[in-house]
Amino acid sequence: MHRRSLARGAAAATLASLLLPAAALAQEPTPIDVVAGELNVTWVLVATVLVFFMQAGFAFLEIGFSRGKNVGAGVAKILVNFSIAAIAWWAVGFAIAFGGDGTIAGDSGFFFQVGHEVAGEGATGETASFFIFQFMFAAVSLAIVWGSTLERIKFAVYPIFALVFAGVIYPLIAHWGFGGGVFAEIGDGVQDFAGSSVVHLTGATAALAACIFLGPRRGKYGPDGKPRAIPGHSMPLFGLGVLILWLGWFGFNGGSTLGTSGNAFAEVIAVTNLGAAGGVIGAMIAVALTVKKLDVGMIGNGGIAGLVAITAPAGYVEFWAAPIIGLIGGVIVVYGILAIDKKIDDPIGATSAHGLAGIWGTLACGIFTSPRLAENIGIGKEGLVYGGGLGQLGTQAAAVGLTFVTVFVLSSITFLAIKHTIGLRVTEEEEIAGLDISDHGMYGYPEQFIPEAELVGYSPSAGTPTEAKA
Repeated sequence: MHRRSLARGAAAATLASLLLPAAALAQEPTPIDVVAGELNVTWVLVATVLVFFMQAGFAFLEIGFSRGKNVGAGVAKILVNFSIAAIAWWAVGFAIAFGGDGTIAGDSGFFFQVGHEVAGEGATGETASFFIFQFMFAAVSLAIVWGSTLERIKFAVYPIFALVFAGVIYPLIAHWGFGGGVFAEIGDGVQDFAGSSVVHLTGATAALAACIFLGPRRGKYGPDGKPRAIPGHSMPLFGLGVLILWLGWFGFNGGSTLGTSGNAFAEVIAVTNLGAAGGVIGAMIAVALTVKKLDVGMIGNGGIAGLVAITAPAGYVEFWAAPIIGLIGGVIVVYGILAIDKKIDDPIGATSAHGLAGIWGTLACGIFTSPRLAENIGIGKEGLVYGGGLGQLGTQAAAVGLTFVTVFVLSSITFLAIKHTIGLRVTEEEEIAGLDISDHGMYGYPEQFIPEAELVGYSPSAGTPTEAKA
């Protein structure tokens, strides 16, 4: 049952070979079986490294979209959130997500250790590789949250929300979609290969809640209520972030095969790349038609949206469908950012690139899933274009609705509790000065803010430059 649950969640036909040493086989594994198992673990760990590298992508993307006075804060935020989430996932999150066959949540494997029982399977080296791979997904989902909060959130909010998100909120949704929980019971099963809803919509929904309770950056909206552009300081850094995320996504989607059997991971990576390319092209066309300029930020977000959109269908669709799915995601992100920006200040467009594109990607399975891949994976049915009817599309829509409502309610409760205790937002003076100096006591770009003569004897611990001495 556990093996079926994980196969549903990861949508991976190769999971049996990953867990081969723990399989209930009467005979000893053959040398070929041993090598196959080792190759599967190796691939999962390589994919884990690629997904970890996505943290650098998020850092560059967010720093690029920040003003110069807030760039250092982005570095501290990434490091602290990843570390807090790692402990929360080890202590609680993994158990809730994958420690049992319950419909709502798992109940075993807390403070995960080798030798513990996790849903009936011994915690072997293979289980450890699955543990760390799935943590990277939780860390990505958490990273999505904070792009919407740039330049005005208190640093203390990060560790508090990270504990709740990585320990409870994300694991619940991961259990539903990846661990054989609620989503496995809807229709013939929800198709979400690597997490358009489970990872990306979850992060974006929490980001939306954060935006609403934080309010906009100072000066974002004029007296007439119309949004003003607050340009980021470095489009090259933003572009580097997008490319790093693109690379990491090969591990994100490709690693979700959980092995190398049948070379399915190669197909998934190729489909992922086509989806990303479609997203760039779709956003380029949409922004050119809308604002008559080839906006760099929009084109980059188009790539992200294409990747998000292809995440759920990556293991379910043939090559021809991937650029179509990505292109539509790229168009959606442009119009989504323009619409959301009228009322909600989301500096990097996370609610659109990960939220709206995540919704589209999840629904796209109900339209484009091929009979061959639906049968191979064993979850759900073929999509509408293959004559599968509306049933699978309805199943996908139900997953979207459940994800959004659950995450928004839990995130809102958490942010409200923080707001009425320690507070969510920095003071006006701190926001004007910039989070680098007000929170961290040093500028990310000191030469930009401190006269050259005063840089001699600059004391980061004091938070201000000391008087230069001859």
